[in-house]
Amino acid sequence: MEENEQLMEEVCEKVRGFLQEVYPDFVEFQPGQYTMQEGSATISVTVRPWHENDIAVEFTSQLVSGADITSDLMKWLLETNVDLHFGAFGLLFDGTIVYSQTLPGSDLSRQEFESTARTVAAIADHYDDEIVAMAGGSLGNNAASAAVEEMTDAA
Repeated sequence: MEENEQLMEEVCEKVRGFLQEVYPDFVEFQPGQYTMQEGSATISVTVRPWHENDIAVEFTSQLVSGADITSDLMKWLLETNVDLHFGAFGLLFDGTIVYSQTLPGSDLSRQEFESTARTVAAIADHYDDEIVAMAGGSLGNNAASAAVEEMTDAA
């Protein structure tokens, strides 16, 4: 087994253990792809290769889908990114507004994992209504929760 593949398996196992402790109702779609609820936010955790000596652990929450993506909204998202200590807003291919934060996985601690998940959830919960008021659309956690239920039912 290649060294990076072994590290990927180790990080996936570590993340799975943290999820079992902190979010026992998490859903695992496949190794390295998980989702959980924190308050009203749905958070996806994706473990993916980064470079030969480390693995990335990405936390993402969908905030708003179907918003009117204007230059004013984009400017606001970028300016707001500057005020955030960690992570950033972004857009998915379909225009869904997300917030994400990525950590190195090789030495990820439970405390870092939990505080990052809670931070992503807090940012999502804080800004989603503000974005909908500004640009329309619907809260992303509704769509994300429905997708999780659909995938869970299919399994």
